[in-house]
Order: sequence, then C-alpha cells, then structure tokens
Amino acid sequence: MTEAFLGFLAVFALAFLRIPLAVAMSISGIVGLGLLRGWTPAFASTSQTIFETGFHYVLSVIPLFVLMGNFVSRAGMARELFTAANAFVGHKRGGLAMASIIASGGFGSICGSSIATAATMSRVAFPEMKAHGYKDTLATGAIASGGTLGILIPPSTVLVIYGIITETDIGRLFIAGILPGIVAILCLCMAVVFITWRDPEAGPPAKRFTWKERLAAIRGVWGVALLFALVIGGIYGGVFTATEGAGVGAAGAFFFALLRGSLSPRVLMEVLIESSRTTAMLFTILIGAMIFTNFINFTSMPGDLRDFVLQFSPHPVMVVVMMMGIYLALGMVMEELAIVLLTIPVFFPVIVGLGFDPVWFGILIVTIVEIGLISPPVGLNLFVLNSLLPEVKLSTLYRGVWPFVIADVVRLGILIAVPSIALLLPSLMQ
Repeated sequence: MTEAFLGFLAVFALAFLRIPLAVAMSISGIVGLGLLRGWTPAFASTSQTIFETGFHYVLSVIPLFVLMGNFVSRAGMARELFTAANAFVGHKRGGLAMASIIASGGFGSICGSSIATAATMSRVAFPEMKAHGYKDTLATGAIASGGTLGILIPPSTVLVIYGIITETDIGRLFIAGILPGIVAILCLCMAVVFITWRDPEAGPPAKRFTWKERLAAIRGVWGVALLFALVIGGIYGGVFTATEGAGVGAAGAFFFALLRGSLSPRVLMEVLIESSRTTAMLFTILIGAMIFTNFINFTSMPGDLRDFVLQFSPHPVMVVVMMMGIYLALGMVMEELAIVLLTIPVFFPVIVGLGFDPVWFGILIVTIVEIGLISPPVGLNLFVLNSLLPEVKLSTLYRGVWPFVIADVVRLGILIAVPSIALLLPSLMQ
C-alpha cells in the first residue's frame, strides 16, 4: 500500500512540475517496478508493454474512430442534425437549446469526441440562439453539456480506453452506451426546461415549423442515421467486431465527405494529420498508464483498498457511491482522462471483486468523465467554448453550466439505481 501511495504521489508531483502525464506515469511505473522487482525485470516489462500496446489489434479502433469523427466534422452533418431537432422543439421555450443537445447526441453517435462535438455545435447552434435573444448562460451551458454526449453515445474513445485497460469487450461497451445516452439527453433537456421556467427570457421560443418542413428536415439527416446504423447495427448484430466496425465507419465517413464536396487534397491532408496527432497523443498516454498499472498490480493497494472500503460500507452499492463521490471531487481539479487512467487500476479490481458488471461500471466512469468535462474550474469543454466564443466571459460559462452539472449528477444516480439501463442491450447481443 505504501509503495502504491508513493507512486501516485510521484505522478502528481511530476504533473505539478508540468511534466506530461504520459511521461510522469511512465517514470513512476518504471522506478516503482525497479525498486520492487529489480531494474532488469522492470525494463523488460516496460519494453514488452510498449511493444504489445503498440501492436495490439484492438487498439486500431482508436485511430479509425478518430478518423471517422474528423471526416464527419468536415462533412457538415452537424448543421443538418441541428436543423432537424430545431424543426420539432425549436418553437418551445428553450427549444433551440434543447435542439443543440439533441443534435449533439446525434453528432456524438458518429463522432466519438466530446471536444469535437462541443466545438462543432458552438459554430452551428450558438449564432442561432444569439439571433433569437437567448442568454449566453443558457446557450453556452447547453452546448458545453451537449458536447459531452460525444463520449457516451457510441462510438466513444473513452470507452475504448476503458475496455482496453480492463479487458472488457468494446462492442458490449458501445452498445451499453445507447440507452444511457438517451437518458442523458432527456436529463439535459429537463435542465433547459427548469432554467426557462425560472427565467422565461433566458430562452424565448423560435418559429414553429410545419409538418412538411419537419419531414424535409428529417430527410436531411439520412447520412447520419445510415452511418450509425451501419456501424452500431453491425456490431450489435454480430456482423463484425468493434474494430471492423470502426473501419467501416471511417470508410463510410470518408465517402460521405467526398460526395458532399468537403474533401479537397488540402483538407484531406489536414484530416489525416489531425487524426495522427490525436492518435499519437492517446497511444502515448495509454502506454504510460499501462506501465504504471503494471507497477500498481505488484503492490497490495487494490486488495488493501477493497478491504478498507468494505470496512466502512458493507453494502456493495454504497462502495460504488463512495467511488463516484471521489471521482466527482477529483473531476473539479484534475483532467478527466488522467483521472480515469490513474484510478481504474485501483478501483476496477474492487468492482469485479464485489461482483458488479464491468460494462455497467464503464458507463458510470464515462458519465463521471462527462460531468468533469463541464465542472468548473477545469472543465475542458468550458475552455473549448471560451476559446471559440471569446465574447463570452469564462464566469458566464461557469454560471450557465451548473444546472446541467446537477442534471448529470441526477443521471448518475439513476444509472447507479437502475443498472439495467446500461445492461439491457448488451444482454441481447448475439
């Protein structure tokens, strides 16, 4: 237990000195293994981890889904999704904010990135809400919170990383995110309803669309629906694996962008470079986490932590609640991916030992990451919006996002209380 604690302390100290997280975890893991097992086994284990991680077939899902997300971002599908959602709910109070949340859910189903979803919707939805007199607090809060749906509704890079670290089936994790994603959209829309009930001027109604216009708007999102059905339907039906589905999705997104005239040689090169850069970043962090995980597994920390937690909470569900409370606190002061990579090696053995389904716990982890992405003061989505919308003060973003943070906490409670929301669809897979 002492060795693991010193290892975590070393990671935090190095991170505080602005050493990249991947490097900090690698150094702490190598030094820890060297002191516990000897330097020759430590270096041999590290080289094997780097080799196996780099050549892991399942990991090819990451660059393929990243590439898919970048292609659909260039294809202009987000605007069509927003138009379709606006056609049905835009005439209600706060309707444009709800439309941005719904559209973010649709865009997340073919993107897989929270940052990309929030950035794209800020360009599509924010000007529309401003034109209709929406307050900045509601407009930015809806976009920031809606952006987090990009990592819950499949495909999701966070679920891929969780699946690799815990050796949980990625296809089952993807399917498990669908119903919780719908619950998330409903909870966030209810937050909009609450805000506009307290302050009707925050989100005045827009024009009402005719049914003819609504049907025309729905026809505009056929590309998104087809791509989602092809990838997730194929995985759910057992036609192909998650990795194969990622390849199909990337190819489909490429052809959609090509047919829409969105891909010039320069744009294609930008997409490939951006995808390569993102993939390299994720792989480097993941390798560092795997090295640090090897060190943690040689300590007594997982078993000691389990015994410690059970001593105070004999009911297994209360153990999960305590863990979620720790995650919520960490999410307010740390970067979300760092939290996941540092804590999963410690908490996951406890969850498995208590008999909980790792798929369900994976959905809870993603939900926690979503909350962290919009929790002041270090919510990443807030800083993305702050950079893209310089006319909106950061303090305004902080005020606007709190009702949505509360809605997400309520959603987390629902998922803990009703695990079947996450486990129903995976249980029906072939």
